[in-house]
Amino acid sequence: MPPLRKTSNKRPPSLAQSWASRALIRASTSHAIINRNVTAYEQARKRAADAQKQRDEIRDTTREINHLKSEMHEIKHLLKELVGNYS
Repeated sequence: MPPLRKTSNKRPPSLAQSWASRALIRASTSHAIINRNVTAYEQARKRAADAQKQRDEIRDTTREINHLKSEMHEIKHLLKELVGNYS
């Protein structure tokens, strides 16, 4: 294996087209796959944001349910005290 060369930050890394798609290219210095398809990138970001929003909604709903359960427990306890006082 040949020794690694330090690349200059002044010039962009050379890119080679990937075998999978024209939108995918491989940086020759880092061997990273780079997706140049902006639309696909924006769609992926939107999917991630939507998924995060859904997780947040589930978390908020769970907190609200737990709060209601706590209040129901308190009401039940107060009713038992009232019934016990009249017996």
